Order: sequence, then structure tokens, then C-alpha cells
Amino acid sequence: MDITPPRVLAGNPRPVSRRTVLAGIAATSLVTAVAGCSGDKKKAALSPVRALDPANTASYAKAGSPLLLQVMAHPDDDLFFMNPDASHIVQAGVPVVSVYVTAGEAVGQNWIKGMPKPPKHDKAAYSSSRHQGLRQAYAEMIGKDRFASWNKSVLDLPGGVKAETNELVNGDKRVRLIFLNLAMLSAHKTRMPDLWEKPGAQMQSLIATGSPCTEVSHYRHSTLVDVLAGIMDRYKPTVVHTMDPDPDFQVHDATHPKDNDYGACSDHRDHTPTALFTWKALSQWVHDATERDGHPPRFVTTAFRGYYNQRWPHNLPAEIVEDKHKLVEAYGGDPHWSCGNTAGCGDYGQGGNRPMKNRKGWIRSTHYRYPGATPVAALGKSGRLELFGVLGLHAVRWQETAPGSGRFGEPQNLGGGPFAPALATVQDSTGRRLVFALRFSALKGEGRADTRELVYLEEKSPGSGTFGSWKSLGNPEHKPDRGRRVGIPAVVATPDGKVHLFVRNAGKGVSSRVRAADGKWGKWQSLHGQELQEGLTAVLDKDNLVHVFGIGRDTVHHWTQEAADKPVKLAKLKGLPQPGGDPIGAGLDPDGALCVVYRRPAAKEPVGYRLKGGDATEQLDGSALGCLAGYGTVAALGVPARGGKDQLLLLSRSLDGHAQLMPSDGDSPTVASGQPIPVGTAALTADADHRPCVLAFAPDASPWLWRP
Repeated sequence: MDITPPRVLAGNPRPVSRRTVLAGIAATSLVTAVAGCSGDKKKAALSPVRALDPANTASYAKAGSPLLLQVMAHPDDDLFFMNPDASHIVQAGVPVVSVYVTAGEAVGQNWIKGMPKPPKHDKAAYSSSRHQGLRQAYAEMIGKDRFASWNKSVLDLPGGVKAETNELVNGDKRVRLIFLNLAMLSAHKTRMPDLWEKPGAQMQSLIATGSPCTEVSHYRHSTLVDVLAGIMDRYKPTVVHTMDPDPDFQVHDATHPKDNDYGACSDHRDHTPTALFTWKALSQWVHDATERDGHPPRFVTTAFRGYYNQRWPHNLPAEIVEDKHKLVEAYGGDPHWSCGNTAGCGDYGQGGNRPMKNRKGWIRSTHYRYPGATPVAALGKSGRLELFGVLGLHAVRWQETAPGSGRFGEPQNLGGGPFAPALATVQDSTGRRLVFALRFSALKGEGRADTRELVYLEEKSPGSGTFGSWKSLGNPEHKPDRGRRVGIPAVVATPDGKVHLFVRNAGKGVSSRVRAADGKWGKWQSLHGQELQEGLTAVLDKDNLVHVFGIGRDTVHHWTQEAADKPVKLAKLKGLPQPGGDPIGAGLDPDGALCVVYRRPAAKEPVGYRLKGGDATEQLDGSALGCLAGYGTVAALGVPARGGKDQLLLLSRSLDGHAQLMPSDGDSPTVASGQPIPVGTAALTADADHRPCVLAFAPDASPWLWRP
């Protein structure tokens, strides 16, 4: 995060599109080839692209020790946007390597009211002070004194790059901070968007005051890709946290002032290119490691929203916000602290209670860019559970070793990547399994293609576990810049042989394609709707009619069919209060009524509503739901209960990050305290004996199954 007001650069080669469905702002996507910073008028050479091979289905290397790698634009992006996920993983004993791409020096003034104003701006000192703030925050995160002494050294990286690295250990908890320290405003007014987009652009590092790294490093586009891929290969993470590569378009008006957004997007100008560089480096790492070792690396990813948090209702309860605030407060520091760093003891503007009072509310939310379940679960033909997820950017399938065993064999590489982290899967009326994904179809930079597409994979014969090749379903948006804003797939199959695919589009509404019973896909159609957050939920009711739910700004939005042979249309519901921003859980209750469950803004207890027909709804008993204190998505599933009525089960995260499960009419949840911390969102399904099963990725990138 950086609080410097954004500045539009003269001659920016590719301004971010300002078009939105609501505002009708004209889009611009002009790409201009520019000369290098040396002034040479010859066309700059483009960097080679080494991307993973979508056709490669090599087996995976053996599972290694867990490690979390985070790549941020600025010091504190992790504390504001990647927590509580990061702190829960670290506190579970997983080592963390955090990489900060820019120096975060802004205007070079580390000043708050009550301090004497410094006589001049000092960017090197401000960068150093922010580094010290991170040391204070991470020391507290792993249970050390905030002023603990760190081991500081210089890291040699690809391309002759040198960077400062700090390390701190406390028992089984280990933290490494890596400061690449690219100057946010480099020579010739070059910034991060230029380094991503302009052929020949160059940036250089800033030497922070007191840093052991005293040598300036120079970066071109390929240098930063190589450096990030080199760090990945050196530390071999099993979990990677990135920023948002494709932030939403944002209407800026009196209600939504532009503040720190860049162009027409809801994020900082450094956040987006940092995320794009990270995803490009991940693809290069997979390519290089597979070529060298014969196996792709094992890791899972989570991408986090940034300034998006300001634009939507807050989704974290007070307890989680306070946990985040403790770390941000340590990072912000205080000018009166004696921390041992002469340049300063934190980023003073973020110290004390200031983040809690900030109207932008960044600290009060944590949003995934791709918020679907990771992995997704299904029941195979033999009664064995199957999991589908993204591992090393490829799609993979795991199968239970025997029905009910709870153990999984080695992952089957289905190829097709690089994919966003959340897949969708469904079984059609013939029994064939289909898998859907959002693919980074091109991720090149320097004025070249940067595109996304929806793709699917189909089982060759029912229950065979063998699949054909990935096929493209295109993109509901026709312009590449808008196509980047499309969301992850939600899918449902109906008994009449149809398969319905839904995605959130760039206009924040819903688009759909339908596959007919003969296997032919119809065209993309707009189902309209507006101001939806990412994360659609698609389910069938007891009459096998399709229902789709989206998280609106003011209420839950709903689409359904009037009859099985009718199209899916927008159908408003009454009585549903404002959601907090996490995907809706939907399932059938014991009476066969379709129910929705979710959390309201800043609430730890969910609310539930039963659909009664037409636009009517009825609230579920709140006394039971009040026991399910936690945060994040609430998944719902109707399952038969032995010796009694069916049950509507609810899955959520507890306040300390563990999975917890409870019937909707229960009096207390069962917490998976003996299971690993879930990475991303856990899945809820039932096995062949109708027993509820919770499935998730562990921090070592392996799946685990919990049958309460």
C-alpha cells in the first residue's frame, strides 16, 4: 500500500480503460512503442517470454516443506491486504519470504502532526523507516520483541541485481524480508506501469539509509521477471501470495472519489504491474523448473485485492480487524520509539490508531481476487472422492485411494495453465466430468498481448478419469483490457443435458454460455445486473431449476428460471440485507427449500434466508447461526442425516483461521483444530455414504480431507 496521490504520466503508452457499463466511459487501449531511456530512437528489443507449456502434463516433484512467498509493491501491502491469511499461516510454523518490489519512498516525508516538519524530503530515510516498521511487525507476528535484532545481509540475484535481505527466527517460525527497492519514480520519470508496458523502460534501485546493500541495481522488464523467478526457484514456495493482476474498473464521482486509484481502476499504479510481473515470473519459473527437472513445482496461489477494500462494504469482524491493527500499529511505529534505526522507527502515518480512523478502511477487509473454493470436490464413479485444483499453475486431479479412506494418491496433471487459483467442475447428464478454468492466455507485457479466456476440459467417457484437450470458450468481453476483468467460472448441470456457465463481467454484471444436450455451446449472453462483487454461486433447487446468486453492494442479487426449458433471468428477491462481500452459500434445507447464508458487513455471525417462491424470503433462526462466529465465505450443503431429517450443513472459517462445520439448527460448531490451516477457501461435499467432508489445501500444497 502507498498513500501517495497517483500522478498520470505524460505519454503513458497504455492508459487503463475508463469504460464501465454504468458510466459508459470511453475506453482507451493505445499501445505506443517507445525508445529506451538512453534516448536511442531505434525500436527497443522485446524481452523473450518463457511461459509454461499448457500441453505439458508431467508428473509433479515430491512434496517439499511448506513455505509462504509473498510479493508486494510496497512495504505494508502484506499487512493491509494479505492478512489475516499470512499471519495465520506464519503462526502455524510455516516460514515466510516477503519480497517488496519498490522502495516505497513516495515523497520522502515521514511526518505526522505534532512532529517538527523536516527541512527537506529524504526518500532514502523514509524507505529505511518503512523497512524498520516491517521488522517490528514481523517480529511481533512470530512472537519476538518488536525491536529484536535481525540478521541483515546482501542477496545476489539474477542479472547482477543485489538486494537487502533481513532474517529473524523464533523456534519453528522464520521470516525473511527481501527489499528489491526499485525507486517508485526512477530516472526519466519511469514508474512501475512503464516497466511493465514500455519496451526499453528502465528503473533503478534506491539505497535505503543504513542498508547493507550499497550498490544501485538497474532493472529492465526482463530483469524483474528473472529476479522474481530466481527468488521462487531459490526458496521453492508451496504457497504464493500475489496482488491483484486485473483490478476492477471504478467509477469516480462524489460518492467514490478517486483518492489513490490509478486511472479508472480500483488500485494503486504500482500494485497492478507488480502482480502482473509476479504472475509472469511464476509461469517462467514453472517453465524453467519443468525443463530442468522434468517436473513442475508444487505450489498454490492466492491473489489479494488492494484498494478495492475501500470501494465495497467491509467484510472482516472487529476481532480480525484488531489482529490486523496490532501488526499495522507495530509497522507504523512512533517517532519517540528507540528502535535502533537512525532513519526512523516505522511509517508514522500508519502508527497508533490512524489506520482505524482512515475513511478508506483498507484495514477492515481482506478480499480474494479469485474467491472460489480451492480445491473443488466431486464424487467419482467408484465412490471415491475426487479433487480438482490448481497446482503449479496447472489443473490437477486427485483421487481418494479407496472409498472412505480419506487419503489421496499423487496428483494427475491435467495441464492447460497458467490458471487462476479457483476452478469449477460439474458432471453432465451422461456422467462425464467437466472442468472449467480462467486462463491467463497471454501475459507478455511490453505492449504485447495480455489476455484472459475461459476454458474447459471434458472427460472422454463417464467415470474414466481420462480427459481430452482443453478447449476455449473465449471471453464475454471483446476488448482485451475489459477481458482481463472477467471473473472465475461458476457452473451447474441440469438433468435435461444442459450445462450452464456463469462469470462476472467487466461491467460487474453476469454473462453466461449454455451448452446444449448435443454438446454445442451457445454464444455468450449478458444476464445484466450491476455492481456485483466477484464470486458467483450457482445451484439447483429441488425442482432442478437453476439459481445464481451474486454479492451486490446493497443486497444479494439473484437469477433463476421460470421453468426447466426457460432461460435464466434476473429475478429480484425481497428482504435480503446487505452482504459483507464474501460469496454466498446456498443449499437445500430439510424441507427442500433453497436457503442462502452469508455474513453482513463486519459481522462474525452469518444470517440465513429461505426462498419461499416468487420474490419472498424468510429468515432462518438466528439463534443457531449466531454460534458460527468467524469470517469469510460460508458454504452450505444439504445432506441426509442418519436416522432423522436431512440437514443443512454450514462450513466457515473460525476467527483463528481453522475450518469449522455446523448444522444450520445446531448449537455449536465442530472445529478442525487438528487439521492444517486452509489455504484460500475450503470446500464442502458429501461422500458416497452421505457423510459430510471438508477439503482444503494445506500450506505444503497438499490436499487434506476432514470428516467430522
